[in-house]
Amino acid sequence: MAIVKSKLLNQLSKNYPNFKKKDLEKFTNIILKEIKISLKRGERVEFRGFGVFFTKIQKARISRNPKTNKKVNTPEKKTINFKMSKDLFKILNDEKK
Repeated sequence: MAIVKSKLLNQLSKNYPNFKKKDLEKFTNIILKEIKISLKRGERVEFRGFGVFFTKIQKARISRNPKTNKKVNTPEKKTINFKMSKDLFKILNDEKK
């Protein structure tokens, strides 16, 4: 099951009934916006106990269109990578700390 923003907001509103749903949505949007801005600047975004998001530059290359088998120039681009923390790895693999 994937988590979507609306389900996350519903869960937050259940866990924190003192906050208005509108305020929780603003808070979530601010966090996501700051993550996007940091990644765009090439900075790492670290959540202790969860993992790190970072960008890498994928070099320009000549790739192939699988439909037509023609060669296509693919320009250089940034990609987002994620490295999980050791704590998350242990939780996912049912290892004890």
